[in-house]
Amino acid sequence: MALFAGVAIGGIAVEGLHAQAKLKAYSVAEIEPVAGAKVSPTYLEAARKAIASHHGRALRTVNGRVQGIEGTPPKNVAIVEWDSVDDAVAFYKSKDWSDLAAEREKSQKTFRRYVVEVEQ
Repeated sequence: MALFAGVAIGGIAVEGLHAQAKLKAYSVAEIEPVAGAKVSPTYLEAARKAIASHHGRALRTVNGRVQGIEGTPPKNVAIVEWDSVDDAVAFYKSKDWSDLAAEREKSQKTFRRYVVEVEQ
């Protein structure tokens, strides 16, 4: 009987852990450079540091080639991996992100930004 109770309790604990697990997420920003402007290395460093402090990992796609498959692709795409959708949303609502807005807007216009949750 004790063995059965132990197995049942273990099963409940595992189910609880699965329910608490958060799925990774990716934020995607479709960006158009401002004519004649360049993203400053200082801004990129500060943005990457702020992202990391909020549980994100910048995939360094800002100057990567974007190849359209269907539809018209944006000029640049910024992709960040996050521990969860909640972490991504919290970051984009944070003071760290809003403090970088003035510098960011000098060099780029963001057409769309969204977060996608990834099932594991």
